[in-house]
Amino acid sequence: MKLTFAAAAVILALTTAAHADEADFLSSLQGNFSGKGTVKVTTDAPTVNVSCTFNSDATSTSLSLDGNCRGLVVVTRAISADLKASGAKYTGVYVGSRTGPAQLAGSRSGNAINLGIRWATEVNGDRKARLTVEKTSGDGMRLTVTDVDPKTGKSVVTSRIDLQRI
Repeated sequence: MKLTFAAAAVILALTTAAHADEADFLSSLQGNFSGKGTVKVTTDAPTVNVSCTFNSDATSTSLSLDGNCRGLVVVTRAISADLKASGAKYTGVYVGSRTGPAQLAGSRSGNAINLGIRWATEVNGDRKARLTVEKTSGDGMRLTVTDVDPKTGKSVVTSRIDLQRI
């Protein structure tokens, strides 16, 4: 009986510590951010320079990124990602692709949330890509989308936005 109680206490302590770690990590991404980056509509499209602003709202179990990116002076696109954390596992929805809302699922490793994207329709020959939400410094965040080029089979960065807290 004592062994079972001790094991339960250790599991509870580890679970509480993991939850606290995620809450601390998520709260560190709270705030208003702005920055610049590049976007490609497809793996073989030309790169477009963009300027972006994001509002990041975090709770102990969720992260919501709402922003706008502007490229080519006149093109603006609203972008958002809503994530829910369960321990170090994350699920959510990404909005901003021309294909419609995409499903997100993944986990955190160190200072990055690594997510698989499942697009609403095919992009670059399939419905899969990767999104990384990375804390780069005390006041920095990087959003990176990678996809596989169907012609070469190589991974291509289709979007990389470096943001700083304002």
